[in-house]
Amino acid sequence: MRIALFEPEIAGNVGAVLRLCACLGTPVDLIEPMGFAWDDRRVRRTAMDYIDHVAFTRHAGFEPFRASLGRQRLVLFTTKASESAYDFRFRPDDVLLFGKESAGVPPSVAETCDARIRIPMRAAVRSMNLATTAALALGEALRQTACLPG
Repeated sequence: MRIALFEPEIAGNVGAVLRLCACLGTPVDLIEPMGFAWDDRRVRRTAMDYIDHVAFTRHAGFEPFRASLGRQRLVLFTTKASESAYDFRFRPDDVLLFGKESAGVPPSVAETCDARIRIPMRAAVRSMNLATTAALALGEALRQTACLPG
């Protein structure tokens, strides 16, 4: 299981996802460009020293990232999907992709994904915070695949 963030815009969200993945033993792929400088102190502030305990890779763009996956299944989380994450069957080698905070992913990226799923939520709201969505998604995926640590 891996988490991939497509062009994240908020340093604090990236830090929170890095900390989450350090705790759960899940590698992270950061797909550039990002909306902040990598040395932005807000990344370190939210990731704290957990950043030293997570494997992460920065990719120069979506194409190099996609090429690095080989046969791994790319699962996009999007508010535009009809299938719930709780009905989807995850596999241990899935890569969970999350779009940028302001716009998700462009159609050209969505079309390359092997599956598109959503976290169910009330219709009256637009979307959840990126780090919150990643936590819900990763928790469910690890639970289903019996890969939760501890």
